[in-house]
Amino acid sequence: MNPDDRNHNDHGRSRRDFLRTAITGAGLTFTGAFALSAATEDEARKQAESTPASARVPRKTLGNTGAEIPILLQGCAMTFDKKYDKILHRGFEEGVDYLDTALMYADGESHRTIAPFIKQVTREKLWITSKGPSEGATVESYTKNLDTCLQQLETDHLDLYFMHEVDDPKYLDPEYIAMGEGMRKSGKTRFFGFSCHGKQMVECMDKAASVGGIDVIMFRYNFARYGDLALNKVVDKCRKAGIGLIAMKTQNSVPGDQKEVVEFQSKNFTLGQAKLKAVWADERIAAAVSHMDNTTKHAENIEAAKSPVQLSMHEFQQLQRIATTSAHLSCQGCAHICESRLDAPVKVADTLRYLMYHECYNDSARAQRLYGRLTPEQRRLDGIDFAAATAACPQGIDIASRLKEARRALEVIA
Repeated sequence: MNPDDRNHNDHGRSRRDFLRTAITGAGLTFTGAFALSAATEDEARKQAESTPASARVPRKTLGNTGAEIPILLQGCAMTFDKKYDKILHRGFEEGVDYLDTALMYADGESHRTIAPFIKQVTREKLWITSKGPSEGATVESYTKNLDTCLQQLETDHLDLYFMHEVDDPKYLDPEYIAMGEGMRKSGKTRFFGFSCHGKQMVECMDKAASVGGIDVIMFRYNFARYGDLALNKVVDKCRKAGIGLIAMKTQNSVPGDQKEVVEFQSKNFTLGQAKLKAVWADERIAAAVSHMDNTTKHAENIEAAKSPVQLSMHEFQQLQRIATTSAHLSCQGCAHICESRLDAPVKVADTLRYLMYHECYNDSARAQRLYGRLTPEQRRLDGIDFAAATAACPQGIDIASRLKEARRALEVIA
């Protein structure tokens, strides 16, 4: 047997057998959850031919906030043209009037390059969400960061302020919930919540649904996570609690030259469009944020959002197969599983996320910048046995190999 055909886990099964088993098992949850949303190939074709696209991107109510937002949101982890930005203006004309930015995006330049656009279209016609970093955060630092967001954006309020990348349930303790209430009362933000995509995402969402005081959560959700029982239970709990839910990381990206990716076939949608349509098929999700950094991607995503055509079951099944066959390249951020098996403080999940920015988002400069901020010990490969971490990985990722690829692609030699 070719070594490349083996799945890297402690059972030593062939990769082919592993995929066959996973596809069969996953199919029950995938097709069962979305059977009512999927159309047959004939139905999808007839929809495409007979139903005109909406004039603007559709909107949905965001939890119990009562506010309606577009189902497609502009991710702003980049800089924009201060004079006249085509992406922002075209999106606004199409109904994409929700901007998702953060204090740390583009080292603060995201805020400063959005500010001129706000004046060009007037503040009242936009929804602006920004975020303050959570690593080592305190009530005082969050409060200070909110003021900094307002200063850089040159506005007197946000529509939504997030604690960014929350990965510890302690940030749902009473002092932080009280902080959010105070921020709302001050008028500096209309709503309050948090974003999360790390190892304790489910735990944080579960606590938020229990303690109250959280208006909105933005979390990692895509076609590859439909069969995640724990995640689905907590999504249901959050929805029942009236928390608005926004999906991010919707593409579950893997390198674009992977065979299983380029083989996706559809008469109506590109692969990227299909991934978004699959998220929108989940009625629990209000919207999906997308990093639309060029006009082609921007136009494709808006077209998908406006299209009333549903995914066919065949298209859903192709996404299911892609999720299974690309699992070995798709880190889900569960750092506590693999990193706890190492005798060194290597940042596996962060490194693989930066590699994803390089391989899938074509954002190599950002990936190299973030990778460069890791300490030598956090990037270390030499003298470390990654076998136990690889065996524990739910995705079957060859961790040592992927970390070496990250070093090759992202390490900047001075």
